[in-house]
Amino acid sequence: MNEVKYPLEERTAKLGESVIILCRDLKQDAISRPLISQIVRSATSIGANYCEANGASSKLDFRNKIFICKKESQETKHWLRMLSTYYPNDQEKMKLVWKETQELTMIFQKILNTISNSKRS
Repeated sequence: MNEVKYPLEERTAKLGESVIILCRDLKQDAISRPLISQIVRSATSIGANYCEANGASSKLDFRNKIFICKKESQETKHWLRMLSTYYPNDQEKMKLVWKETQELTMIFQKILNTISNSKRS
């Protein structure tokens, strides 16, 4: 049986992988360690919550999981900003990850808007 890959599921997984690879190569110290820990958690949580949304037990459950995806995306952008301040030589790599995270944030917001608009119809 062929496994179907959903583009958004793949994008969220790739984002988590990109953050893991980015952080793996950063030199850690007392300041950076908590920042790295936070961004890895938030970035990988986006994909995990999207997978949960796809298996949601109700429309409300789906909406709640997508809302969490959006929140985790926004949090990831915050940690990217903090890391890019601490690692100015890696700002270009972080900017690429930030751009993808921003696109995902906007996609999740669009999904939420569509759900809200369909309730009004």
